[in-house]
Amino acid sequence: MITVEADISDLWPEQSNWEALAQTACQQAVSVSASDFLLAKDYETEISVCFSDNDTVHALNKTWRDKDRPTNVLSFPMMEAEELAEIKNRVGSECLLGDIILAFDVAKKEALEKGISLENHVTHLITHGTLHLLGYDHILDNEAEIMEDLERKALAQLDIPDPYSDHETGKEGLDG
Repeated sequence: MITVEADISDLWPEQSNWEALAQTACQQAVSVSASDFLLAKDYETEISVCFSDNDTVHALNKTWRDKDRPTNVLSFPMMEAEELAEIKNRVGSECLLGDIILAFDVAKKEALEKGISLENHVTHLITHGTLHLLGYDHILDNEAEIMEDLERKALAQLDIPDPYSDHETGKEGLDG
């Protein structure tokens, strides 16, 4: 079972149910991953999603990734992939997967540039971030292909169009 704890800044429009969106995106990402066993009721899994602002994400990006700019989404896993794999053998385990932090202005700007709804874009960003928490990455081209395929699959099941349809598979796009 996946529980999402959402912290939502006042910047984020109130008309959208960001907490429900985060819950759905996280569950969908887990469901298409090799860690889909975490959806079983025997596992208690928590993900924190912070709907934040550019300044906060900029500071985190500079501190943890040495990149002096805001980005759309950051993920901070709480466990290594090996630890996650070990949990599968321990029924009744509790698991804090980690934190996902979103920058409102970056996400809004990107959604406008892509001509898509902010909700669909944020669903993609949270899906992307959740896959990072599960040990997926996009540093190498083959890793990017795997991760993007999982994102496409998760989003398609939510009737969200392929976010990568307008560019080639590769490392550009989401920072994570």
